[in-house]
Amino acid sequence: MGLLGSWTPSLFRSSEVLGIADDALEFALQASEDSHPDEYMGQLRGEDARTLGLDRDGTVITDVLLAPGTKTNPVSAEFKPTYMPNDLKSVGSVHSHPNGVLRPSDADLATFSRGDVHIIVGAPYGRTDWQAFDTDGEPTDLDVLDVELPDEQFFDFTQADIDRELR
Repeated sequence: MGLLGSWTPSLFRSSEVLGIADDALEFALQASEDSHPDEYMGQLRGEDARTLGLDRDGTVITDVLLAPGTKTNPVSAEFKPTYMPNDLKSVGSVHSHPNGVLRPSDADLATFSRGDVHIIVGAPYGRTDWQAFDTDGEPTDLDVLDVELPDEQFFDFTQADIDRELR
C-alpha cells in the first residue's frame, strides 16, 4: 500500500488529548442547558497544544460544534454519522443527558468509535456535571485548561481588500 493509502489523521496531530479549553467546556455546558429538556449533541475539535502556548505534545479540545442533522428529544439524540464533517481536527463527541446520569448508554457506546474522547454533560449543567470517557466507555480524566484560543479566521481577506476591489 502506498503512503497515501496508509495515511491516518493521527499522523498530523498527537493522539493524546491533554484537556479541554475552559471556554469550550463552558460552551458545551451552556448548549446542553439551552437544549434542555432535549439532549444536545456536538462534535469536539482540537488544536495542537503547542499552538496554544503549552509546552507539551498533545491536543487540547478547543471547539464544540453542533452535529449537523441532529434530531433530539428528552431521552435521545439521533444523528447520521455521514453528516459529520470529515475533520482532521475532530477528537470526539459531546452530548447531554437531561436526566443527569453521567454514564454512557448502550446507544452512546455505539457512537464512541469516532474519536478519542467523549463527554457526557448532565443536568443541572454546572461546572462539575460532566464526565469524559474513552472509546470503550471507561471514565477518563480530562483537565480543564485555561488557554487563550486563537481568533477564527473564516476568510483570508480583510475589509481593506474588499474596499480595494470596490474601487
